Amino acid sequence: MTKDTGGPAFPLHNHGAQTLGLHVAGMTLRDYAAIEAMQGFLASGVNAPANVFATKAYEMADAMLKARQT
Repeated sequence: MTKDTGGPAFPLHNHGAQTLGLHVAGMTLRDYAAIEAMQGFLASGVNAPANVFATKAYEMADAMLKARQT
């Protein structure tokens, strides 16, 4: 089963010379949401191993994507 990534967070569509005619998808919305959640966790001052923050950040991102479907 493939994880819902939410699609590209900041897609850059073909605009001629600026992208040399390429379509650049960039990071996924899931990754962007996880990055934002990670920043919040780190700013909270809680001390935990990095893998705990990373796991929780993606759990938050997955919950956000699920909430978008309702």
